Amino acid sequence: MNLILRLAIIGDAELLFDWRNDPQTRADSVNTEKVEWAGHVSWFDRSLINQGRKIFIALDGEMPVGTIRLDDDPDEMKTEMSWTVAPEARGKGYGKELVRLGVERVQALGRIPVARIKRENEASLRIVQSLGFKQVSQDGPLTFWEYQSSSLR
Repeated sequence: MNLILRLAIIGDAELLFDWRNDPQTRADSVNTEKVEWAGHVSWFDRSLINQGRKIFIALDGEMPVGTIRLDDDPDEMKTEMSWTVAPEARGKGYGKELVRLGVERVQALGRIPVARIKRENEASLRIVQSLGFKQVSQDGPLTFWEYQSSSLR
């Protein structure tokens, strides 16, 4: 697997819209509501110019296989990571590699990677546990994770 991340561009709006509205993605997301196109485009436009947010598309060769969003906390040296593996790419190890690459980017900026994950999202929970994240708290259905390891596995 030779996964690379490239910054999202406005032309990625439809791809991300489709992935976001996939039933499994919605079930695993903090916000499970279906996203409407106009709202998505507005959010995406704002996101692309937001200096504290970076959205990347993960590519295996030329094939887009997922996305990761990095949101800097303005008050702490933490960056929240949120990711989605494309429905057709699930179960192939892309999620772990996507998160590993995200951790590398966040750490390169001297920041601490963190994540919010629903208790039922077993795939994402396995990923963060395998990469050295530790659960730091829980609030209802959400678990909060912070990267603890000094080296990626």
